[in-house]
Amino acid sequence: MPAPRLLRLLLLLVALACAASEVGCSDTRFPHLDRVRELHRREGRPAAEQEDAARGLLARLLPSHSGSFHFRVISTDQCGGKACFIVDNHPLFDGEGTPEVLLLGTSGVEISAGLHWYLKHYCAAHISWDKTGGAQLSSVPRRGSLPRVPSGGILIQRPVGWSYYQNAVTSSYSFAWWDWERWEKEIDWMALQGINLPLAFTGQEAIWQKVFQRYNISKSDLDDFFGGPAFLAWSRMANMHGWGGPLPQSWLDDQLALQKKILFRMYAFGMFPVLPAFSGNIPAALRSKFPSAKVTHLGNCNPKWCCTYLLDASDPLFVEIGKLFIEEQIREYGGTSHVYNCDTFDENTPPLSDPNYISSLGAATFRGMQSGDDDAIWLMQGWLFSYDPFWEPPQMKALLHSVPVGRMIVLDLYAEVKPIWINSDQCMLHNFAADFEMYGILDMVASGPIDARLSVNSTMVGVGMSMEGIEQNPIVYDLMSEMAFRRRQVDLQVWVETYPTRRYGKSIVGLQDAWKILYQTLYNCTDGKNDKNRDVIVAFPDVEPFVIQTPGLYASTSKTYLTKSSKNYIAVDASNNEYEHPHLWYDTNAVIRALDLFLRYGDEVSDSNTFRYDLVDLTRQTLAKYTNQVFVKIIESYKSNNVNQVSNLCQHFIDLVNDLDMLLASHEGFLLGPWLESAKGLARDKEQEIQYEWNARTQITMWFDNTKTKASLLRDYANKYWSGLLRDYYGPRAAIYFKYLILSMEKKEPFALEEWRREWISLTNNWQSDRRVFPTTATGDALNISRTLYKKYLHNADLIQLEGII
Repeated sequence: MPAPRLLRLLLLLVALACAASEVGCSDTRFPHLDRVRELHRREGRPAAEQEDAARGLLARLLPSHSGSFHFRVISTDQCGGKACFIVDNHPLFDGEGTPEVLLLGTSGVEISAGLHWYLKHYCAAHISWDKTGGAQLSSVPRRGSLPRVPSGGILIQRPVGWSYYQNAVTSSYSFAWWDWERWEKEIDWMALQGINLPLAFTGQEAIWQKVFQRYNISKSDLDDFFGGPAFLAWSRMANMHGWGGPLPQSWLDDQLALQKKILFRMYAFGMFPVLPAFSGNIPAALRSKFPSAKVTHLGNCNPKWCCTYLLDASDPLFVEIGKLFIEEQIREYGGTSHVYNCDTFDENTPPLSDPNYISSLGAATFRGMQSGDDDAIWLMQGWLFSYDPFWEPPQMKALLHSVPVGRMIVLDLYAEVKPIWINSDQCMLHNFAADFEMYGILDMVASGPIDARLSVNSTMVGVGMSMEGIEQNPIVYDLMSEMAFRRRQVDLQVWVETYPTRRYGKSIVGLQDAWKILYQTLYNCTDGKNDKNRDVIVAFPDVEPFVIQTPGLYASTSKTYLTKSSKNYIAVDASNNEYEHPHLWYDTNAVIRALDLFLRYGDEVSDSNTFRYDLVDLTRQTLAKYTNQVFVKIIESYKSNNVNQVSNLCQHFIDLVNDLDMLLASHEGFLLGPWLESAKGLARDKEQEIQYEWNARTQITMWFDNTKTKASLLRDYANKYWSGLLRDYYGPRAAIYFKYLILSMEKKEPFALEEWRREWISLTNNWQSDRRVFPTTATGDALNISRTLYKKYLHNADLIQLEGII
């Protein structure tokens, strides 16, 4: 099932991992990688087309300055054999409308990255996703007055050749409902960040349909194989089948057409899209047509949705299907970049640990790719090496050595927290399930790629970002994309000091001080823990109150007792219940001081959309942690048998939820409406509209295997701080739990856990099928609302005692 949340600081490493071999790799070359780079140069789009792509980006980003820049693609020979860009003063600039800046690059991506570098470092501009405030370009001087660069220009070489982007599940958590207009903006963003190795997974179900038709697998057979539009990532990974489906034929056709547009634009920029490869996941109908094939029935759950079928890589049919899938993609798309992603073993542990068996599986998996494309390179996520204890050194070595040297690239997905490059190779994960948390490890982002590249026997060939969800924490992505072009560690003290000036368009000392605090707190998580947001509001505990440990309790290994005796309370067996306390790695009072600075100096930049996003996000962050403390006080008061105190605190909690909803409504980056409306916007008829909206609502609440009285383990995994979701779902859910808390005290009976679950799951099912329409535009003044809530909840507040409430 889905992995936890992060921006995965991505380091791309070539397998074999030379540190594990008997010879050093410091001087090792990878001839096949060199060959593929040569193929990219030979098969890539013409220079004129790449220059046109960069000009189109500029016209969309900064149309007033379309004539201020001159773009030209150059050969790597002019860059010392490396990918690079050169920013120079245009020699023909005469102040009369001629170009002012000359941008040279080895591809359209390099030119675009050079444009971003110039705007960022010479014009103090900032570029982020629209939902996180968009581009701050007000600091760019008018046409004819652009800053000059040093005489002779500046040359920036990539230290390593590739910059990777996306995660296998980003396609569902973030991209599920995108149309071409949104994709065009994303590809522009990729080019500006210098990304040249993006995943390109859209529309693959239509390719699979064509492949399986050759085996007489019908559309109805595939209806139980493909997941619904919001769950395709997990049906592709063989985690489940059929959930949220069936996919209409129009969806398959439309997504294939969209993929062709995506690939055309990526290639136009000179990117190298990574296409999917066959991992062994097959429809049940194929098993019945090949009864002697080696097929494993995966999973131990409801076979209606999980227990998928995995074809063993050692079976001859595996290579045959793998070959057909690669060939069909090349035929349909008119080409390939020769890099393919396959994660057969990600969250699917092999049945045997024998290294010889593991090696044979890896070799057969690669043969499936190579048989369809003789120049294939296997790109594999290294996440399994971080979380699955199955992968000990002998098993890792067997898999990594099963493919010829230079034919496998491993993504070190969690390199900003738990790098495996020390033992193998490197990447950045950072976000799980597209949830909201101001979080990061800026020091590691600034140093990790440098340390990995300079390490003994390094096989690093790239960096990248592999978050599960995008459109959050813009500071982390701004820094990480820059590291693709840095040869030395960034001076973060200086970098962070200039960040708010670029982000907001003005230099304000108070906001610089605030960001220094945020750098030292929110963006300095060094405890090594996964940061999957489990705030009580968005991930409400599904446990009996006594399971939640609070001061005054003694906890044994199997039972929890109240230290005070009371006939209302009984010892409860906690062995089958778990409560995951929200992650807290920083001084909350320090972050409140940063928020106070935002509010004090906010009037100077209140017209800045980037500032308003950060203000809402920071206010949300502080109030969310405050609400966690309120919940702890509720449980403490329950155990102390203080009915009035519990009642007051529960109302205080609900008020917080509603006030947070009002805050989130003041910025477009925190609205539920766009997620639902974009889902409905892809529908061809009313039936599809209902199906797609149910998919969208279900992914962000509870899905897969719940019953009437047992919630799915995937509840709240993709939780969101979105206005509409708090008031309409999270608040009512909390109110149900609080109702049963108070009834337990009034009736002097144990907490009715099963009744709470029944009512909560019923609320969830009803909400998922509801058709209520939510706003798609922001309402309210973010600065005034934040000031009001700060004064109401945080000014002089004691977060532990909550004086004045109880």
